[in-house]
Amino acid sequence: MYNLLIVEDEEPKYVHIKRYIESFVPNVSITHLKSVTSAVDYLEDALPDLLILDMSLPTFDISEKESGGRPQGFGGVEVLREMAIEKWDCSTIVITGYSAFQRDGVSKVTLLELTKELMEEFPNILKGVLHFNSSFSDWQVALKKIIQEEGLLK
Repeated sequence: MYNLLIVEDEEPKYVHIKRYIESFVPNVSITHLKSVTSAVDYLEDALPDLLILDMSLPTFDISEKESGGRPQGFGGVEVLREMAIEKWDCSTIVITGYSAFQRDGVSKVTLLELTKELMEEFPNILKGVLHFNSSFSDWQVALKKIIQEEGLLK
């Protein structure tokens, strides 16, 4: 059984990614989480074969009683940093719907710039940063290629 963790707070995007992976990865078990905190809590107890991580995540799971806390444009980075600190060795792919991110409320960083920074900061765990767009298949081709390169398809 191939264990996959998808951390994504937007349900339609999660469903799209999940269905695509299920179309070509046999015997996959997918766990779905929706926040920085739930991802870190999960990873403390178990490491999946692959982590697919959104960049923009709420601090906590959103529910009837919880607003999700402060939205984090770089919530995925917080998860990656915790993984690096704790030395959790887990192949990770970031899939984001944004092509640019607001940094410090003033400057913007493009997805290409962010990819370069993240690949330098997390070279042992980060396998790729993909731009999700449900109208195009570029992210799907790249995702499948990374999964194949990681030897996760048998």
